[in-house]
Amino acid sequence: MAGRTGTADLPLHGGHAPRWLFARMVRLSREIVLVLADEFGTEGVLARLSDPCWFQGLGCFLGFDWHSSGLTTTACGALKEALHAVGEEIGLWAAGGKGAASRRTPLEIAEASPKLAVEPGPLVYASRMTAKVDSAALQDGFQIYHHAFFFDRAGRWCVIQQGMNERTAMARRYHWLSDHVTDFACEPHAGIVGPRSDLVLNLVARESEGVRRAIPELAREPPDLLVNELGRARRMTLPRRHALLLADLDPRRLRSVFLSAYESEAADFVGLLATPGVGAKGLRALALLGELLYGVPVSFRDPARFAYAHGGKDGTPYPVDRETYDRTVKVLRRAIQRAQLGERDELAALRRLASFEGTLTGPRHAQPPERG
Repeated sequence: MAGRTGTADLPLHGGHAPRWLFARMVRLSREIVLVLADEFGTEGVLARLSDPCWFQGLGCFLGFDWHSSGLTTTACGALKEALHAVGEEIGLWAAGGKGAASRRTPLEIAEASPKLAVEPGPLVYASRMTAKVDSAALQDGFQIYHHAFFFDRAGRWCVIQQGMNERTAMARRYHWLSDHVTDFACEPHAGIVGPRSDLVLNLVARESEGVRRAIPELAREPPDLLVNELGRARRMTLPRRHALLLADLDPRRLRSVFLSAYESEAADFVGLLATPGVGAKGLRALALLGELLYGVPVSFRDPARFAYAHGGKDGTPYPVDRETYDRTVKVLRRAIQRAQLGERDELAALRRLASFEGTLTGPRHAQPPERG
């Protein structure tokens, strides 16, 4: 799953899912989550949500437009509503959302903490760092506006967040999985989907390791020294990419950012990234100074690299078939109810169908081990 990156056009679309469709999306999401949790545990649910291709297929299955940015926000909203009803039963919760809702993530994690087997602090930290990486350490022209955080009783988590580029009217979606993250600063994503970006500063690329070591060293230098060096860099004849990256950096205005970095006494790049007040422009300035002064390269590689069951919201390829949609919900609901009574024949039939589909289309996502 770590290699599941790719490109997909996600145009920014306005509007909302109609109430009648969103209500059905919530009901169908609930049954899907219950079936997956029963078959593969909450770790299996999180693994699938972290797979950008699987998630895209889920959004289509729920009846949203495959090529719309709204698939992300609406599918995550439906999952969050569904988990309000059954999350405690299976030990899986959702926090965050679009815009102002994303800022409630720490509070919503804290609200679930009495039901967890772990302390909530690391979950809050993971939420904050994933947002900081995708908004400051990976500068690809997309402004994060949606942050959904899914977590289970054991402290495993996955993040689905989305950014927008108003100039191109396109969106990009970022997926994270806790099992995949060994270092927030080095190749941490489970996958990224979206259109290719022309200009990227990728401080979490493996090849940016040298500049990640140089940045904390520079941050320990007096702010005025950094301001002077940055001003000198702006007057030098630089490669085109540097001219573009330096174009909107005002050394005098960055002094307060450099002061925050200096006072943080961060020991490494991750510590500096977590420092309040150190954002995209400050990291960009330090990265470019690291390359210019120390000769350590910085990566400009862009890390970003689907099927209908019920129709689509906008009538593509055909309007949502409400009767078929409701029948699907009933089938899944009956299967999970029978499984809870020890009668698993219907779930076994669904599994056989999925296996048959896999022989036709190939594997869509990593299969977690079956539960005994």
